[in-house]
Amino acid sequence: MFHLMFSTPCLYVIARFIYPLPWPLAARLAAALLLLLASQYHLYAKFSSGSVFSPEFPRAWVLFFNWAFGAIVLLAVLQLVVDLGTVLTMLVRRQWLTIPPLVRYGIGTVAVLLAALGVHQAARVPPLKDITVAIRDLPPAFEGYTLLQLTDMHISRLFDAPWTREVVRRSNALGVDVVLITGDLIDGPIDARRNDIEPLRDLRAPDGVYVIPGNHEYFFDNEGWMRYFVSLGMKRLSNSHAVIARGDAQLVVAGVTDLSAPRAGLPGPDLAQALAGVPAKAPIILLDHQPRNARQAARQGVALQLSGHTHGGMIRILDRIIAGANEGFVSGFYQVGDMQLYVNNGTALWPGFALRLGVPSELTRITLRRANPVAPTDT
Repeated sequence: MFHLMFSTPCLYVIARFIYPLPWPLAARLAAALLLLLASQYHLYAKFSSGSVFSPEFPRAWVLFFNWAFGAIVLLAVLQLVVDLGTVLTMLVRRQWLTIPPLVRYGIGTVAVLLAALGVHQAARVPPLKDITVAIRDLPPAFEGYTLLQLTDMHISRLFDAPWTREVVRRSNALGVDVVLITGDLIDGPIDARRNDIEPLRDLRAPDGVYVIPGNHEYFFDNEGWMRYFVSLGMKRLSNSHAVIARGDAQLVVAGVTDLSAPRAGLPGPDLAQALAGVPAKAPIILLDHQPRNARQAARQGVALQLSGHTHGGMIRILDRIIAGANEGFVSGFYQVGDMQLYVNNGTALWPGFALRLGVPSELTRITLRRANPVAPTDT
């Protein structure tokens, strides 16, 4: 079913873009065959590693297949727009119309170029995004306290050791007080990812590096990976919390497991357990990979929830669809009751569909300010 779903855009392109072209039959058949081969990227990934979520190819191949598959998807969308426009025009004019070959060549060129741009935007080391969050009753000792949120790194053959090393270098250079990683660090088993994830051992912050699992950790032995993250110097938060102190002032960082955990036979997110015994009046920052439970967190007195998972929607317009699958949350800030929710676009994204158009990745530095409830601002 998974592969059939990802083959659908290709079949539409063959039927509505390739077949009507004024080319010899042999050329159209060859083009159709090439598109079919390119559309099966996820099947090749399964053959290479046993999982569609971990394509074990050279990085150049992963980039190529993402470009080719992305071009097919974008071309299918553009062809559908042209087809609908043509049908509406025929209905208005009450005459039969055909789509000129030049229009097809034009949308084909646009799709190819947009796919190349999208892959470039997805695969780069993310730029810095600075955010200020005003938290009511924040202790004065935490005024100006800085957090770095990393999420959806998807360390893999695409986001490999050199990419990870550069992310760590830029992160350390920011000099934040604490690093918070909100899941989906990896794609692949430990033996396949040791070299690629090793640079995270050098990630540093005075108050530590905290990590929670995302849904992808559960595809590849979550417990093994979480122990491995701890061996790299991270502090695991799985339905638990930590207290950061500045003299008598306290700030709570809590974390929950992912919604997909029960399917792996492991405990699902338990916010009550995570918050059990938190100091009274200490502001709570919650790490939850998926944003869907934000309203529950708001009712439990959380001041700020940090999430990822959606990759910001990756492509404008597509983000509206992804928002619908995540209780309306997809990218940026949301006011949920008295709680602020920040849904991060992601440090990277799944290498199975590595395209970004209008939704940039981000290295997210968050500065806390003491204030009455006000709308958060991007700076």
